[in-house]
Amino acid sequence: MSKFIQNYLSSRVLSRTAILVIDTMMIVFSCMLMYFIRYGFDGLTADIRSDGTTLCLFLIFFNTISFVTLRTFSGILRFSSFTDLMRIVYALVLGYGLTFISVLILRNFQSGFHLDNLTFISIFFLNTFLMIFSRILVKEVYETITGNDRKPVNVFIYGTKEAGISVAKALRGNNEFNYRVLGFISDESHMVGKELMGVTIYENNENLFRVLVSKNVRTIIVSPQKMQEIKNSALLANFVDHDISLLTTVPINEWDGALKSREQLKDIQIEDLLPREPISINMLEIASNIEGKRVMITGAAGSIGSEIVRQVACFNPNSIILIDQAETPLHDLKLELKDKWRDLRTEIIVANVSNSSRMDKIFSKTRPQYIFHAAAYKHVPMMEVNVSEAIQTNVLGT
Repeated sequence: MSKFIQNYLSSRVLSRTAILVIDTMMIVFSCMLMYFIRYGFDGLTADIRSDGTTLCLFLIFFNTISFVTLRTFSGILRFSSFTDLMRIVYALVLGYGLTFISVLILRNFQSGFHLDNLTFISIFFLNTFLMIFSRILVKEVYETITGNDRKPVNVFIYGTKEAGISVAKALRGNNEFNYRVLGFISDESHMVGKELMGVTIYENNENLFRVLVSKNVRTIIVSPQKMQEIKNSALLANFVDHDISLLTTVPINEWDGALKSREQLKDIQIEDLLPREPISINMLEIASNIEGKRVMITGAAGSIGSEIVRQVACFNPNSIILIDQAETPLHDLKLELKDKWRDLRTEIIVANVSNSSRMDKIFSKTRPQYIFHAAAYKHVPMMEVNVSEAIQTNVLGT
């Protein structure tokens, strides 16, 4: 039903021609109301009515040209964002400016033509208010009728240059995407901590993820310009590790004037972050090797290790030995395995891989036939500050 209403409103009630006619009627209404307020019934002499009619015709002519040129009547149901409202202001300024110039020229040929500057300015402001208010009102009524009251998805924009700002402007007020921009991310130190478009700019570091959690942000949109800058670097890896969804847009020159549909956004796959061509893996061969075998996975509770566990479990191993020193996530993983793979023999061991005597006993007891070693510190900048811990786990533990 809501889809029918949407199509009906878009094609019939709110066609571009209908919107243009309504906008023209607002010009006429603004002129009539302001002239009535300024002169009253008794003051509207024949000369003033004639001059007012001439002014109104000038306004209709020049504003119609500016409306068509700047396309103020286009897509008001879906795309009434701040940018679209500013386009209305620009169109009216252009139309009223050309009208005022024309009136000045007309006065040189018709000295009796009367135009009160205060009345002219009042008509402009009333006309601007009516057009902006009508867009907001129509959009709110439309969303109420169609039930388009989805909870917006909180997002951060990665990139503070022109491309990032363009993405943020395109998303604001555009219900086709249903995104709410709560912050920007920048790699430039002089930008960090400042505000852009009313939200804060954050640095891409460990503190950023605490901010994302506090603001309930699970999606990052990377501007196309920033994507090209960091495509072959490790800057996006942290987001993948923290299960943050990454999106980017097609290049700005392919927007065709605006970012209008979800199809213009695309998910960033892990393959997009590789500085090489993705490697093709023969999953059948892997399955034949793992099936019926005892498999040990170290660092099993981590982001990488837990995914290895899930994939290995699908290959029907004889048993899985899970090793990690993080008790709580290891317990959560155990519950997940019991829920999805009830018949899989699982052994959960809390241990530190750098404890050699402990690991010797574990190997002697479990006798694994395959080992997936994922126990390591992987955040390089942090480990560069904590060198001893990195060597103890990543080198000696391995």
